[in-house]
Amino acid sequence: MEQQDSESLAELDDEYRRLHAEHSGHESRLKALAGKPQLSDEEQLEEKRLKKQKLLLKDRMEAIARGYRVGTAH
Repeated sequence: MEQQDSESLAELDDEYRRLHAEHSGHESRLKALAGKPQLSDEEQLEEKRLKKQKLLLKDRMEAIARGYRVGTAH
């Protein structure tokens, strides 16, 4: 259900679509970093930064979704 809601919102809302794409990009990069046997200091910082940004994006996406659920777009 959540995947379907996410896809529907991406079709309806430009900002949600942009945030979702950025979130997915961060997820892909984090998976690539997780696949490495050892991270450099720079990669460790990147990993922490990406995780924080991903959470902020998720929070914003949820706020947009909440707005649609209660009938008020962002």
